[in-house]
Amino acid sequence: MTEARPTQSVGAAAERATRPGLVEADRVEVTVDAVAPGGHCVARVAGQVVFVRHALPGERVVAEVTEVHRGFVRADAVTVLAASPDRVEAPCRYATPGGCGGCDLQHVAPAAQLDWKAAVVREQLTRLGGLTDAEVDRLGVRVEALPGGPLGWRSRVRYAVDAADRAGLLKHRSHEVVPVDRCLIAHPEIQALPVLGATRWPDAEAVETVASTGGQVSVSSVTAGAASPVRGPATVREVAAGRGWELPAAAFWQVHPAAADTLVDAVLDLLDPQPGESAWDLYGGAGLFAAALAARVGPTARITLVEAAAQGVSAARENLRDLPSVEVVAARVETALARRRITGPVDVVVLDPPRSGAGAPVVRALAAAGPRAVAYVACDPAAFARDVRTFAGLGWRLAALRGFDLFPMTQHVELVGLLLPPAPGC
Repeated sequence: MTEARPTQSVGAAAERATRPGLVEADRVEVTVDAVAPGGHCVARVAGQVVFVRHALPGERVVAEVTEVHRGFVRADAVTVLAASPDRVEAPCRYATPGGCGGCDLQHVAPAAQLDWKAAVVREQLTRLGGLTDAEVDRLGVRVEALPGGPLGWRSRVRYAVDAADRAGLLKHRSHEVVPVDRCLIAHPEIQALPVLGATRWPDAEAVETVASTGGQVSVSSVTAGAASPVRGPATVREVAAGRGWELPAAAFWQVHPAAADTLVDAVLDLLDPQPGESAWDLYGGAGLFAAALAARVGPTARITLVEAAAQGVSAARENLRDLPSVEVVAARVETALARRRITGPVDVVVLDPPRSGAGAPVVRALAAAGPRAVAYVACDPAAFARDVRTFAGLGWRLAALRGFDLFPMTQHVELVGLLLPPAPGC
């Protein structure tokens, strides 16, 4: 942490008093309150809300204002005056105010990171999801750690390239590149690659690296949005749900090595699909959940996978060729539902939307299709909470919820929720 600035002079204080609230680069002492989404904690200065990064609840810090918005400001804790017992020294020297923005919580003890994320989920469910405290209590919201620890887990890393052709990572809420010599949350095989430091990347806008669960390592140079392999295979093998998956190195796959199996286990546990049941896998990607469902419902049951991304559609069709009961529909989910590209009856649904959530039209269409259960896989608690509220308006309820720390050291959390329709006659 840097030192606090000297106390302002009387003249500077008088000039400061004429300004309408805090302005960028101001430094103020604050006592930090509860955690908030985005890796921040909440503080207040003269009634003004301040979202503070690099802090912990209960701490007294000097915060430097980084952004000013109508109704709130953002700030970084640059000096800790009274530390939380959950504070630790960040293992990475770039995880500081003004440094790399990839990790939000390196200053937080690993166990406390899980509590932090659970608190955010709870707050979003009550504020945006419309659930009562008692309803959230009954869900027993908690976030579970995955095997492997908080460092060395990220199997896919995209490095940005700066004007000097150096690979690095972006500052928080910025396009400015921070050149780094190592990313500690990257998989060890990615850390060992000659991508950072003295290596230069002329004409590249980004460098994509992959260390697959199948044991392959790939590096691609990205120019004008197109990835060109420069080291290792263009197609990598992943292993999950008892199967091998072949897909382009640039295609979507979960970045934590244990994530795919963890999510499959949670979805199957909550949905409990039975032999003969029909299923939808919406936003299905390469077909991870469709394959897992097929193993449970059997070869005669109908499974429909819907995916819009061309790479995902191609990967699903290639990897699920041995499962003729799975139909792959290339379409946006909302379009497929609205235009009846997929039709019921359907028994169980896996809903795995992007960060923006499924949205009200998709939720209403799902409810109208009448499945007995929906497993909702969410990477953003706010979007999930909004969709839960829409489901609730249709009589559905969030019956179970599990949280997973797929992204240690960051503010991100993955959720798997079980949504059930109203009981017959209600």
